[in-house]
Amino acid sequence: MSQSHARWKWIKKGLTGLFFIAVIVLLVIYARKVNWHDVLNVITNYNRTAILASVALVMVSYLTYGLYDLIGQAYCGHKLQKRQVMLVSFICYAFNLTLSTWVGGVAMRYRLYSRLGLSGSTITRIFSLSIATNWLGYVLVAGIVFSSGAVPIPKGWFIGEGTLRAIGVGLLAFVVFYLALCAFSKRRRWTVKGHKLALPSFRMAMLQFAVSSANWLVMGMIIWLLFAQQVDYPQVLGVLLISSIAGVIIHIPAGIGVLEAVFLALLSGEHLSHGAIIAGLLAYRVIYFIAPLLLALVLYLWLESRAKSLRHKNQQDMQKQA
Repeated sequence: MSQSHARWKWIKKGLTGLFFIAVIVLLVIYARKVNWHDVLNVITNYNRTAILASVALVMVSYLTYGLYDLIGQAYCGHKLQKRQVMLVSFICYAFNLTLSTWVGGVAMRYRLYSRLGLSGSTITRIFSLSIATNWLGYVLVAGIVFSSGAVPIPKGWFIGEGTLRAIGVGLLAFVVFYLALCAFSKRRRWTVKGHKLALPSFRMAMLQFAVSSANWLVMGMIIWLLFAQQVDYPQVLGVLLISSIAGVIIHIPAGIGVLEAVFLALLSGEHLSHGAIIAGLLAYRVIYFIAPLLLALVLYLWLESRAKSLRHKNQQDMQKQA
């Protein structure tokens, strides 16, 4: 073994250690921002039927996230086993939704996929398509909900109902533009900073919209159930869409504080009390963010321990298929 190779091996071990430390620090920071006493009260006193139905929908939502990366697999043509893709996707989105895109979407995805044998350029394309798929569904659902006027805006808020409707129409126009681009554009490939990106086919674009839109609808359904169905579903969905983009802009892990502030502001005139809104959102945090994150941490450590053998097996399978 050459001296430079040995040095690089030690550098990689050091970077891996730093990555683990960073993940643990972020988990501790997140845990300190959660009011665990309120979380316990919500779990013990909440409607069990609503909780069970919501847990089932959470499972559906995270399986749908897995479909994002399976679409990425079809887009890139890599040969990893689908169950490995779904596992990586679950881990990455659990960290992404709770600790930020840079941890789950970028660092975690590059870490795990590279350990399983994918190249950096392939991982970049998977990540790019996954992010695009998520926000394409958002654009379609938000365009329909906002343009329909399903979200009443309180007087004096920073954005009016007319402006929100106009934004919705603009989002729907973007949907038409993107689909037309995928269907009719003669130029299909671009190179961005050395990475080759290809425009999806019209069929794949439709699949992106269908899968991601379904996921946003499921997320809205979860909160609607946890609010005991006391607010119209389209209104709950619209408020969720507004709070999601607000959380991205403000860059707070899991949107802590942002989600609650937007829901309290936009549902203040409805049948729900402030306490009921906070209780519902706490339940949502427990089952949609905290529980998947804890499971993802265990699976992450397991996958790290098996990554070397899985990579070797993947390489053998690819050689057989070649």
